Amino acid sequence: QVRLVESGGGSVQAGGSLRLSCALSGYTYSRYCLGWFRQAPGKEREGVAAIDNDGSTSYADSVKGRLTVSKDSATNTLYLQMNSLKPEDTAMYYCAAACTFCTGGQCYYPSFVGQGTRVTVSS
Repeated sequence: QVRLVESGGGSVQAGGSLRLSCALSGYTYSRYCLGWFRQAPGKEREGVAAIDNDGSTSYADSVKGRLTVSKDSATNTLYLQMNSLKPEDTAMYYCAAACTFCTGGQCYYPSFVGQGTRVTVSS
């Protein structure tokens, strides 16, 4: 059984940093890409970062230069390093796995999604 568990969310001031982690247990779909998306209250879901099986990455324009996605295949963990955070980054952040394809920071048609971790950025 595949399970995705996010951690690392919290409250920070603008300009601060957070590192999100997503532990992928029971996950063996290594040839598929992985991604992070977020959803703020009253807003649509937004894909922010994705990483392909060859390690190539893509990002939404709104986060380029500030967020970095990475993965550790040995531990089956996906990361999202978030720097220079802004109040508009406030949202629930979810990891997604076994995406059909990834582009522009968006993971399309994931087979698995975690429960999310909350990020709050105050001004």
